[in-house]
Amino acid sequence: MTPEEIRKEFPLIFSHPEIAYLDSAATAQRPRSVIEAERQFYLEDNANPMRGLYSLSRRATDIYEDARETVRAFLNAESGEEIIFTRNATESLNLVAYSLGEGLMPGDEIAVTVAEHHSNLVPWQQAAARKGAKLIIIECDKNGLISEETFTNALSDRTRIVAMTQVSNVVGMEYDVRHFAALAHEAGALFVCDGSQSVPHMKVDVRALGVDFLAFSGHKMGAPMGIGVLYGKKKLLEKMPPFLTGGEMIEYVARDSATWAELPHRFEAGTVNAAGAAGLAAAIRFYLRIGMEEIERIEAELGDSMYRELAAIPHVHIVGPQTAEGRKGIFTFTVEGVHPHDIAEILNADGICVRAGHHCAQPLMKHLGMPATARASLMFYNTKEEIRRLGDSLRTVRRRMGYAE
Repeated sequence: MTPEEIRKEFPLIFSHPEIAYLDSAATAQRPRSVIEAERQFYLEDNANPMRGLYSLSRRATDIYEDARETVRAFLNAESGEEIIFTRNATESLNLVAYSLGEGLMPGDEIAVTVAEHHSNLVPWQQAAARKGAKLIIIECDKNGLISEETFTNALSDRTRIVAMTQVSNVVGMEYDVRHFAALAHEAGALFVCDGSQSVPHMKVDVRALGVDFLAFSGHKMGAPMGIGVLYGKKKLLEKMPPFLTGGEMIEYVARDSATWAELPHRFEAGTVNAAGAAGLAAAIRFYLRIGMEEIERIEAELGDSMYRELAAIPHVHIVGPQTAEGRKGIFTFTVEGVHPHDIAEILNADGICVRAGHHCAQPLMKHLGMPATARASLMFYNTKEEIRRLGDSLRTVRRRMGYAE
């Protein structure tokens, strides 16, 4: 597909050329095929999956389970039993922190990097507090990078779990998860990966990475909001208690006891989001039409343009490594003397959508010595013209705030 053909597939940005949408790290725009897949489910296939013996319910079940197989193949998981549907990455990480955390003992250690989104930090804080375990923070350098030495020094013979993002939602850098997972396993720990900022932008093969768990949100790759995924190795999931209890996740219920359903259903309590799963499958099919290698190529080219544009603007300071290489489309920055919220408002007046704040990563922001930043994030549907618009607008920010240039 050409860049023009790709862009036409996204109704909101194609129909509103006055908008330069540069906030895809928060949520991506939806391609037409995803919108139609969700619409189709409610128009033609709406029934409660796995609850009825009639044809419509069986069709809804097939759509839901076909989506699971689509995700399995996309991640190269060994079995569909290893794919758990959730609401989002936050729920996925809470699920694994609660259920896996039940096996922790007082004095055990959980290692988490300082670069984590709150969704991959707070659940582990709670698990540690609940079980009397100790939370160990793996530090990064001033650019957000984590060295092998720092990583291994944070591990001990009491480390049971290591939780780490594959791509930082602040500095945008990819961490070598395959290597870090191997180091965690050498120390006798399990490795939990937050793939929220990696799965939408690069080929993620869970077996090649060697991770024990991986979480991501569908909405960050163009799927509907409200559908997420937790991948977990079957041998580990089988030993974990359910996170939520109630309907559909049971095998048998008596007055005073219950037994759990087989994988993956024991972790999918209640009525499932079948329409969202259909949309997620459609998003994956759309990605595969373009090709993951092509998506990486497009976004690397856009990222190089973004870095050069920002680096050339006086008083703009890019957070993190001073290079485009290794970034996955995320560029966090400040403008000297201007609060990030003011930056975002001025850019908004010019039709440019960026993020401003702590990006749900307050420990990292404090570590880097800044309470807030602005963030522009790219997707393969963005253009170099939008990047130039961002640069042109940023060049006016200090003047519009009253500074004499």
